Amino acid sequence: MAGDKKRGALFRQFGPHQQSRVTYAELFFDLVFVFAVTQISHTLLHNFTPLGALQTTLLFLAVWWVWVYTSWITNWLNPELTPVRVLLFLLMLGGLVLSTSIPKAFETRGLWFALAYAAMQVGRTAFLLASVPRTRPSTRMNAIRTLAWLSVSAVFWILGGFAEGQSRLLLWAVALGIEYLSAAVRFWIPKYGASSIEDWTVEGGHMAERAALFVIIALGESIVVTGATFSDLVWTGETVSAFVSVFIGSLVMWWIYFHVGAEAGSEQISRSSEPGRLARLAYTYLHLPIVAGIILSAVADELVLKHPTGHSDLKTVLSAIGGPLLFLLGTILFKHIIRGWLQLSHLTGIVALGILAWFAGGLSPLMLSILTNAIMIIVAAWESISLKTGAGRTQPEVTSA
Repeated sequence: MAGDKKRGALFRQFGPHQQSRVTYAELFFDLVFVFAVTQISHTLLHNFTPLGALQTTLLFLAVWWVWVYTSWITNWLNPELTPVRVLLFLLMLGGLVLSTSIPKAFETRGLWFALAYAAMQVGRTAFLLASVPRTRPSTRMNAIRTLAWLSVSAVFWILGGFAEGQSRLLLWAVALGIEYLSAAVRFWIPKYGASSIEDWTVEGGHMAERAALFVIIALGESIVVTGATFSDLVWTGETVSAFVSVFIGSLVMWWIYFHVGAEAGSEQISRSSEPGRLARLAYTYLHLPIVAGIILSAVADELVLKHPTGHSDLKTVLSAIGGPLLFLLGTILFKHIIRGWLQLSHLTGIVALGILAWFAGGLSPLMLSILTNAIMIIVAAWESISLKTGAGRTQPEVTSA
């Protein structure tokens, strides 16, 4: 009994009117993922081919998954306590190995990437299992189910680390598929079955803030890329204009996500009768295209800064259009889950970007950047005005999550 109390002491204590804040230890942990996002965008920039895009997408999905799993666990465990802090610091070490392996993950550092990833996923979940007292049977079963799935996927990660070429890509795709499928089927395992949504208790405000912080990480990476690239260039009228344009692009993305959406998400999940379901859909899955769009836009920013004049090549068009497109797709779905209706401004922006793509090849990268920003500014302004007036919806508002 004393051992159960000691293990249970590692869990956060939620009061009826108490919101669990993000701790400094969690913010410190997130610093590793600033580096990881930078590595992902640079890897895509230097290997912008169909195969390179597929490989980078797989690496991004892995980085996001290891981060979001940690966010779920620190929603339960208290990072203010020394054992949990030590866990986060060990995960930071694994995250640094993971991040430094990204550029050569499909070359000479595949095994390092696989070992770091598997150790983080399995080790963190094993710690959770060891921390759960018997008085929390549903949480204990969640840990057992999750550990079973992650242990199976770890085998494929490590086998892929030993493999080469297409075999590595295939084995890692299987491993990642196992992990993403596991959450969708609620970690069903033989004999014990699947968990219920009620088993996944979550402090909504904390989960919303964690996801918002990752968006800040991705936006911060784009700012870093912009500043670092611009500092090495000759400052001409074109490069200065490009610098202003790509900065505005990051600012508008911040506005579209944070002006109303992020706060509304925090309030909605805090009030929801099924916060676990809402957190899984809105923050575990639907933030993927949001963050991916920001990363792809950061690739476009560097291309526009380095080559603002001339015709836009396919790499520039795909990143300059695809980044905002993915971002708007993610935000419209996220806000639909939160608000219960689709934002017409976002739909219009998606259509406008699709139309712009037809003419993008004949535009200079600078002009393409300016036009995509103009579309995003219209989306942001339209949404802000429509929310004040109650217009701009494509269907009636619903209150259920």
